[in-house]
Amino acid sequence: MGFTGLHGVSSLGIVEIVASVLEMKEWDLNESDCVGCTALTWAAIRGYEGVVKILLEREDINPDQADTRSGRTPLWWAAANEHAGVVRMLLELADINPNQVDTNCGQTPLSWAAKNGHEGVVRILLERKDINPNQVITYNGQTPLSRAARNRHEGVVRILLEREDVNPKLVETKYGQTPLSWAAENGHEGVVRILLEREDVNPNHADTEYGRTPLSWAARFGCVAVVKIILEWQDVSATALDHGGQTPLSLALSEGHDAVVRVLRNNANSRTTHRGV
Repeated sequence: MGFTGLHGVSSLGIVEIVASVLEMKEWDLNESDCVGCTALTWAAIRGYEGVVKILLEREDINPDQADTRSGRTPLWWAAANEHAGVVRMLLELADINPNQVDTNCGQTPLSWAAKNGHEGVVRILLERKDINPNQVITYNGQTPLSRAARNRHEGVVRILLEREDVNPKLVETKYGQTPLSWAAENGHEGVVRILLEREDVNPNHADTEYGRTPLSWAARFGCVAVVKIILEWQDVSATALDHGGQTPLSLALSEGHDAVVRVLRNNANSRTTHRGV
């Protein structure tokens, strides 16, 4: 079913055998097997740097060929599986497209590496001058920063924000949430602090689906630590209404998050006292 000897030895990663097999006859190095993978794809998936090096030395190989099942290139697979050495070797080639999205989810290598918290791979990918650090996922419009923020990867968030061209205010197309909104909803205190340190991040930005601010999302899911962090910012609106007419306090009350209710009420009382009312 198309799974040749070259596919087999490349998937096993034994460099000497791969070298011998390549000398046996003329191979179609770009031939896909029964699951749509080339020999290079198999080596990239499993992180076999020696095999990747041998294959890339061949002039007749296409290093950017995507598999036929999910449209994922060798670079995509290496980045997703945190094989930093393979990623670096592939990126040294000028004809590698680091922004190529797969056909399964519409994600780039950077997006997937950010989602999984692969800090080393993210750094290597960002070294390419033609990388787009804000490229969104096809099906929901999330950026690599959104993916990292949503999954509590503080290191990746910091790495991405080191670049001046990374926009922390970009909203996804599906729900209209920002990276801060995702981090607040999921209770990721560290990520919330990192994002709020940025002057260009708006802590009151409401998503388009429910009209909820990051504070509302944190209150809705009982993330008391995040609620406290957001309330430290003086320009935060603690009474913003969502599309259903709910405030952060009413959301916390409806979900029975007593600790959040106490924090929000204490904040309201302290502000009233501060104003001398």
